Amino acid sequence: MRIIAKETLEQYGKRHVQALQPLRAWYELVKKETWATPEDIKRSFPSVSFVGGDRLVFHIKGNAFRLVARVRYKKPSTRNGIVHIIRVMTHAEYDKVDVTTLRYEG
Repeated sequence: MRIIAKETLEQYGKRHVQALQPLRAWYELVKKETWATPEDIKRSFPSVSFVGGDRLVFHIKGNAFRLVARVRYKKPSTRNGIVHIIRVMTHAEYDKVDVTTLRYEG
């Protein structure tokens, strides 16, 4: 998969050091994937939550952090699918927002 906004992971990891290594591990795993269906994602991440449309929530570091992303699945005519990282937050921060309306903040 092609991952957009890797810098979001790095910046968050600098502010929350305990999240940095798990976020990097997530990135390394996802970039090797070729998800064409939601079932492909569930095989890779059984705890992922599908929260509407193309939006997903990945549980990071035993669910201490949440990574909200948008996925464009791989199609037969494309080389890769795309994962666009929208936001990383603590579980407590996640509980205070509607993830279906979050926008990438850069």
